[in-house]
Parts: sequence; structure tokens; C-alpha cells
Amino acid sequence: MIDIEIIEGASDADIAAWLATRLIAALAATVGSIAITIPGGATPFPILADLARLPLDFARLAVWPGDDRIVAEDHPASNVGRIRAVLEPLGAAIVPLAEHANVPRFALGWLGMGGDGHIASLFPNTDPRADDPLPLRRLTPDPLPPEAPFARLSLTIPALVNADQLMFVIRGAEKRALFMAAMRGQNDLPIARVLAAIRAQATCFC
Repeated sequence: MIDIEIIEGASDADIAAWLATRLIAALAATVGSIAITIPGGATPFPILADLARLPLDFARLAVWPGDDRIVAEDHPASNVGRIRAVLEPLGAAIVPLAEHANVPRFALGWLGMGGDGHIASLFPNTDPRADDPLPLRRLTPDPLPPEAPFARLSLTIPALVNADQLMFVIRGAEKRALFMAAMRGQNDLPIARVLAAIRAQATCFC
């Protein structure tokens, strides 16, 4: 089994405090800014709201979405627009995804997971590869999720796991069971391919 620390029952505030501790340590070990990546969807934003209240040098953070829908930033489905609304007023630099972007190594990669095992916009139909030569791809889920029927830009597996530490936030019994099965190598969904590619410290709030 892949060695990932599992933390059960953590609240949004607990996760925010964990994040702040790791980011403060990363900033202390670095001159200048650090890059982090954040998932979209509903889960991150209550955690980010708690994080925003903690003493953190947000001006030294470059924040990348792990993926985004190809819509205008003021569209409700825009991940970067929602992240910008929370963190940019605190001084963080928000980096929209763009084809041919120079994707950095992340001090911390925060990943979520969909009910079908997708990570970022690496849905099962996209056949994501751990040896993808590109750090970012334009992708179209099939079928398109009815709540967000848009083409996407997504970091690829090599870019997502190119981090000093990784964090997953998995909510719900069904998602947890799928995640644990992927850890045991019992499926070949995108989450399993991401987990198999990890070469850094990883924590799952499950």
C-alpha cells in the first residue's frame, strides 16, 4: 500500500490550521515566494475562508488552480475567479491556467477527487498518464458533468505530483472507499495513477 498519512474527522478549521503550519514552514525555508495549487469544486472554499483568517504571509504565495473550466473569470464556474475572490485581497498572486504555461514545482499540492475517481480535470475518459510529457493539457470530459459542461485546462499527473508535499481532502464514505481502493491498487482510475506517481510526503483528510 502507498504510504499516505490518513487523518479522519478533521474540520475545515483543522485543515486550514494544518495548511497554515505547512505553508509557514515552507515560506521560512525559502527566499521569495512559493507556489501552491488548489482544487476547484465546493470543498476548498470553506477551508480557504478559515485559512484567510490565520496569520500567513499571503503576499508570498503564488496560487495555481489544479484545473479550470474554459470560461470567463467572472463566470460562476471559473475556479480561478473564485480563488481570486478569496485570496487576492489578502495579497496572494493568483495564476490563471494557460496553454504553454511554465508550471513550477509546488511547495504544496492540494488535490481533491470526484466520485468517478477523477483528479483535477483528469477524468477517466482522458486516460491520464504518469509519464505525460506536458505539464498542462486542454481536455473535454466525456460525458460532460451536467453541473459544469465545459472544456477544461488541467495540470497533468507529473505537474500535480511535482510538489514538496501533497494533501488530499476527500469527503463522504463513497469517495473515501474509492480512495482507499486506489491506495491498495484495486482500480486504475485517475486517482490510482496519481497515487502511484507520488514521490513526496502526502496526507489525506478522509
